[in-house]
Amino acid sequence: MKIGARYQAVLELITEIFNNSKPADNIINEYLRNRKYIGSKDRKFITDKTWNIIRNRLKLEFDSGAKDARNILLWSIKDKLSEVFDDSPYGLSPLTDKEKQHLALNNENPYPDYIEAECPNWLFTQISDIEFCKALNKPAEADFRVHGHNREDVIKRLSEEGINTYPTALSPYGIRSELRFNINNSATYQDGWFEVQDEASQIASLLCDTQPEHKIIDYCCGAGGKSLAISNILNNQGKILAHDINSKRLEAIKPRISRLGVKNIELTDIIAGNDTDFDRFIIDAPCSGTGTWRRSPDAKFRITPQILKRLNQTQSELLDIASSKTKIGGRIIYITCSVLQIENEDRINEFLQNHSEFSLLDISQLWKQKISAPYPHSNPYMLRMSPLTTNTDGFFVAILQKNS
Repeated sequence: MKIGARYQAVLELITEIFNNSKPADNIINEYLRNRKYIGSKDRKFITDKTWNIIRNRLKLEFDSGAKDARNILLWSIKDKLSEVFDDSPYGLSPLTDKEKQHLALNNENPYPDYIEAECPNWLFTQISDIEFCKALNKPAEADFRVHGHNREDVIKRLSEEGINTYPTALSPYGIRSELRFNINNSATYQDGWFEVQDEASQIASLLCDTQPEHKIIDYCCGAGGKSLAISNILNNQGKILAHDINSKRLEAIKPRISRLGVKNIELTDIIAGNDTDFDRFIIDAPCSGTGTWRRSPDAKFRITPQILKRLNQTQSELLDIASSKTKIGGRIIYITCSVLQIENEDRINEFLQNHSEFSLLDISQLWKQKISAPYPHSNPYMLRMSPLTTNTDGFFVAILQKNS
């Protein structure tokens, strides 16, 4: 493809992505899947440029004084216009006189804090940390969890496939690759030796402190990552009830269960009314996903105050459900991939005000038992992980014990 045609593809992608209706990775994957004639180098160029624009969207909007996709794209390439407009029949349409005049201007105004942070203003007021937001806007390395095998053996086998990985610093099951690779082309992956999972999520699974004799439920399990991780921790012993009201999500877990050789997970979309004796009630709470912006920077534009309010209500409802389903001496493990206090500490504090039979467990002591590295957060009762403190996604964990 000529350079102009590459940028036309980028324009088509960001035009749809900026509608903020679907995840960018879904849009990009579908676009390329429907255009098999695009070569691998062109695909990489188009993908990289698209993600770069998404990660710098607010600055480009501010600099260009416009929000439409074409003006943002033009501003991102204003120093190479003669190269891009190469008269390709499949390239960008010619610049208009108005566009030429606009591109000749320079915005000398300093960035407001939320623009510098690349975070929508209403969300930045809740985070209020430029460096933290910048860390969430940088691409993440690829994290994986070793399953059913020795970590060094998995690293060695991947190396023989030409894939370089190394142990993660915190999770004893984690490996990391600085470069992305297609896992479906890896025999090690196909044979069930490892699974995709961010290190923070692996740690959350460890802190559930499950035993084979426990009655365990992974409530709102979604893609089932924590259920699969706990299955590995338990060496395929005991039983884990993986619950989600969305039957399609549960169906999507089945191939992963089969590939990994998991025997101790039972899938369900209902929970019996008299099921009130869970030792571990794990809430993988629906949330804003603000902690995953390293991987999904477009998600920050899809969340709204109205959506967040509904999520808060759901989170509180799930905690209430868990309170009646957990046995005395049992634990609720509340987990989000959010960095917002309103989804994390606020929800836990509200719950404790209404449920005096529960108390917070000291996570820092549990951390010392499970993980060799120092505890990374100032609050021993509510754990936050982030790109700045743990070099992971943003994650929150609180453990509530039911007392007599």
